[in-house]
Amino acid sequence: MLTDHWANIRRLPPGVPSGPLDLSGRLEGVAETYRSIPSGRLVVLGRSGSGKTVLTLRFVLDHLRSRTPAEPVPVIFSIGAWDPTAVTLRDWLTEQLTRDHPGTAAPGPGKVSLASALVDSGRVLPVLDGFDEMADGLRRPALEALNATTLPLVLTSRPAEYAAAVAETDVLTSAAPIELTDLTLDDLDHYLPRTTRKADRSDPAAGAWQPVLKKLREPSPDGSPAPLATVLSTPLMVALARTVYSDTPEHDPAELLDTERFPGVRELEEHLLDNFLPTVYRRSRPGARGWDPERVQRWLGHLARHLTELRTPDLAWWRLGHGLRGSTRTLVTALVTALVIGLVDGALSTAFGGSLAGGVLDGTVVGLLAGLLFGLVHWFTYTVTGKDIQPSAVRLRIRGRPRSTKWRAGSRLVIGTLGGAFFGSAYGFMVGLLRALSRHAGPASALETGLVDAILFGLIFGGAAGLSFCLLGLLETPLDIVSAVSPGSVLRADRRTVLIQLVFWAPVFGTAVGLGAGVVVDLLQGHLGQLVMDPMSSLMLGTISGLGGALGYTLTLTAWGQWCLLARVWLPLTGRLPWAVAAFLDDAYQRGVLRQAGAVYQFRHARLQSRLARRRR
Repeated sequence: MLTDHWANIRRLPPGVPSGPLDLSGRLEGVAETYRSIPSGRLVVLGRSGSGKTVLTLRFVLDHLRSRTPAEPVPVIFSIGAWDPTAVTLRDWLTEQLTRDHPGTAAPGPGKVSLASALVDSGRVLPVLDGFDEMADGLRRPALEALNATTLPLVLTSRPAEYAAAVAETDVLTSAAPIELTDLTLDDLDHYLPRTTRKADRSDPAAGAWQPVLKKLREPSPDGSPAPLATVLSTPLMVALARTVYSDTPEHDPAELLDTERFPGVRELEEHLLDNFLPTVYRRSRPGARGWDPERVQRWLGHLARHLTELRTPDLAWWRLGHGLRGSTRTLVTALVTALVIGLVDGALSTAFGGSLAGGVLDGTVVGLLAGLLFGLVHWFTYTVTGKDIQPSAVRLRIRGRPRSTKWRAGSRLVIGTLGGAFFGSAYGFMVGLLRALSRHAGPASALETGLVDAILFGLIFGGAAGLSFCLLGLLETPLDIVSAVSPGSVLRADRRTVLIQLVFWAPVFGTAVGLGAGVVVDLLQGHLGQLVMDPMSSLMLGTISGLGGALGYTLTLTAWGQWCLLARVWLPLTGRLPWAVAAFLDDAYQRGVLRQAGAVYQFRHARLQSRLARRRR
């Protein structure tokens, strides 16, 4: 059951018989329906696209029109942006008021802001739209926080999400529920004609939709409703029809009556879905950049197909690279990592050694080996196992780790040691071989020098990488994706984590390599012949290794690094996504193409996603 006891809703004293209120009605009467609820609490349930947001707008306008001075002022809040585990309801309402209405930041009574005074005195009636847009892990604490108050409010949600939250805790205390139904031709008569231009100058009341709606009321020969009437019984299709025909003067809705072009419901719905994006993106949005509708269609089609292949509606920024095949993703990661590290190594080697040829040679060797190593680590860690690179956070306490978090220091120690030893051995062998050949040494002597350097650098890099990977494992913990407020907040948090790791990794790994070089040389002195490692060589080796290792770790083993490498470089380079991916996704959200669900985006309607995915194939 999704309804509280009617005695609580009606605020009746104990022992007084109670029954349900008659809350049936039409959209234009929602304000009076709300006033008939003694508790002042209303839950509006409706399936996707049923018009919940439109209802909240109508409610606010009608309530303000008939409001008495003693009644609070209704204000719409997008509750999907609230994190009840971090901010109290009172503070969040105050913050949103201050952000959306800057005038309320002025000082009010009691040396607090006007926004705080309005919330504390009950002068604001929160209209909380989009409970279903909250992350799964936040709905229960949000409902508990709302139940901890007696604040009058209006809450909108899809039925399934609200029912799931109620099953975990309780119904919204003292709240009366209503559920939205499908639209009728009478509803269309009162709505669509008011959304479009006038078609006949001689008749001011006539518009482009009147002839269409009049035709729909005519009985068909077989008594069945016209296909267009069936299509327009759903709020989603009515919204699409308005977007395509009411807001574009070059389109005439009368063409929807053409039974030769649109013989059935499916053809009409596909037509509206196919024309939605071109219409939306032909319009300019204040403060937003313009997007080519044809490219938008291709980009969103790629995203829709990507979600369909992953069998999930959740568009997560850290999984955008999964639209590529695993082998392609690993190859791109290895090549870009090799290029970046090679350029950095070559530049630093030239700066330290003063030889451009030597710097280019060292950068080429290091870049190829580093790309191969990090590519293999990425392949075995994520591609082979099918795991995601999850956004992470940095924790600075060794003790008090949450029980739900797995310790990864042990596996990191093994991976780091083996990977570092492999890289060091290969690098040492190549450097030793080239150094001996440059002195015109014979094959036997060159081979001996290469093997000695392979052992030396294998021990240096194996120990340094194992130590650094182990410490990163101790300090790293996964982000709580379930309770994230928005995709942007997760992206910023993970970027902050990676920057901290860069600041940590570069000096730790570089110092371990530089100091380790001296220690290993001293330990093996005489056992492997006469070994030389002067302080300047140790400093150069440590500096180059620290920066190169940090960049390699970031690009291949962090969610933000993969986002930059694949979503910001490779996918735009191959035409699958725009260069400004984050801005594009946010703009699509603002235009109503995408919806936000905690840390991920979703297509506003599953029908739209399915249609785009099919067209993309």
